[in-house]
Amino acid sequence: MSPAVIPSWPDRPKTTEPVVTIPIPSRRVIPTVTLTTATCLVVANMVGTGVFTSLGFQVTDLPSGFVILGLWALGGVLALCGALSYAELAAALPRSGGEYHFLSRIYHPALGFLSGWTSATVGFAAPIALAAMAFGTYAKGVFPGISPLAMSLTLVWGTSAIHFMGQKGGSAFQNWFTFLKVALILALIVAGFVVKATPGFSLMPGVHDWRLATGPAFAISLVYVMYSYSGWNASTYIVNEIHDPVRNVPRSVFLGTLLVVALYMGLNWAFLRTTPMHALAGQLEVGLISGRQIFGATGGAVVAALICLGLISSVSSMVWVGPRVTVAMGEDLPGLALLAIQTKSGIPRVAIVLQALIATVLLLTGTFEQVLVLIQMALILFSGLTVLGVIVLRIREPKLERPYRTWGYPLTPVLFLGVSAFMIYYTVESMPRQSMEGFATVLAGLIVYFVSGRAKPAPEHP
Repeated sequence: MSPAVIPSWPDRPKTTEPVVTIPIPSRRVIPTVTLTTATCLVVANMVGTGVFTSLGFQVTDLPSGFVILGLWALGGVLALCGALSYAELAAALPRSGGEYHFLSRIYHPALGFLSGWTSATVGFAAPIALAAMAFGTYAKGVFPGISPLAMSLTLVWGTSAIHFMGQKGGSAFQNWFTFLKVALILALIVAGFVVKATPGFSLMPGVHDWRLATGPAFAISLVYVMYSYSGWNASTYIVNEIHDPVRNVPRSVFLGTLLVVALYMGLNWAFLRTTPMHALAGQLEVGLISGRQIFGATGGAVVAALICLGLISSVSSMVWVGPRVTVAMGEDLPGLALLAIQTKSGIPRVAIVLQALIATVLLLTGTFEQVLVLIQMALILFSGLTVLGVIVLRIREPKLERPYRTWGYPLTPVLFLGVSAFMIYYTVESMPRQSMEGFATVLAGLIVYFVSGRAKPAPEHP
């Protein structure tokens, strides 16, 4: 990838194709985020509760080590395909906001708003609440006398306060806790090599594995694996804050995603090798169970404590990324202008507080797991439409400056879209009511969009 100088948003070269205009951000943010921090943000956003909880449900419906690791490998390939596609869009259309910005620019502001609405309301707040709940649960396993809810709330508001103060402290906090999380996973992987394998452990394919890998259980499990991998697009939400975004955004999404794929494959292999499937089946605290199996009761408590520290990194990354979508919406819609308020250094304090409040409500009411089920299909749909946007722009705007081009195009986006359609089909077939409720929840955002006013027209520039 050759170095390139990216022009400021108003001065981007014009194309002859009709495009949807997007307003200029109300405040120019000084880019201070390095490649290292951007990559850490991607890793921290991806490695959350999913990899420490979902395996217990996967082995129940897919009792095959070969199929399980194939499931995680396929999820990793899809995550890389999505990351490479998003990298092209981030370099060609540089503005913070992620899918909200991309969909608004490629299709229509209303579609972008629906994506932003999902992200701003529950898309980030619900995973924050879920990670915080896991933090409280694991913390209680280490210190039985504490309140899990109190610990969860402390984590949400504590990390929000850190990012409330400024970018410098938030970046350092993010980096150190991400390094700690990666070290924990590496330790578990190494332990998987050292500890004696559980009786009956095998990764050889069985006679019924093909049927398992092509059935609805595999598709449903893939949805939750993709949730575990979600976050590979994290740095695209803060493009305006990243130094040299043309080079560093594509690098961060690729390097971060590649690292997480390797960590996930190794970690699930270690879990399967050291812990019997019947001990994992139907269990949420997979990390704690495997930790006890590897290190004993005391060692399991240590692993639980380290997982708590790793979850701090996950919550911190989402607290950082989520409000940037809300700010972009506030800049575009007059009725939501309050949400775009930032400090002189570019800290969206109103958006940070709003997100923390929503996460708090979800924690107190205990409804966030239901919310996650409701929005899963919508999140897959929006990421699919964004990846499709790479193809749409290649056809509609061939002269658009593309400092980075998706590796493996068009196979890369086509593979992502094909498997996404596979997941949507089987999920709607298996859970029609929940899927339709999810789509209805997202479409409710259209009411807010039209009440808040249309996107403000961008001024013309020579």
